[in-house]
Amino acid sequence: MTIEDARAIARTLPRSYEVVVRDQVKFRVGRLVYAAFSRDETIMGFGFPREERASLVAAEPEKFLLPRPSDMRYQWVDVRLAAIDADELRELLVDAWRMCVPKSVAGAYGE
Repeated sequence: MTIEDARAIARTLPRSYEVVVRDQVKFRVGRLVYAAFSRDETIMGFGFPREERASLVAAEPEKFLLPRPSDMRYQWVDVRLAAIDADELRELLVDAWRMCVPKSVAGAYGE
């Protein structure tokens, strides 16, 4: 998967927009970042429940990795884009986006 694949998905999500911060592409809802890409665009960080991330990384270490130490305080985990397919990318982005929008917006998107 590529950043272009992610852009195509993010464009469909209400209230989502793209920004570039210090040469890194990030997708936001308001001021909340729900996905961010490494400078070389091979790793995508995304919003994910903090209490579940260790299990996710342990279950599939070839795909997922813990965020850098400075990001461990956030509800965040990283994925290697080359290790996932389009359906997984969509699921990760939509779930991360849902963490940032009001329930009414997330519910309307699913209908």
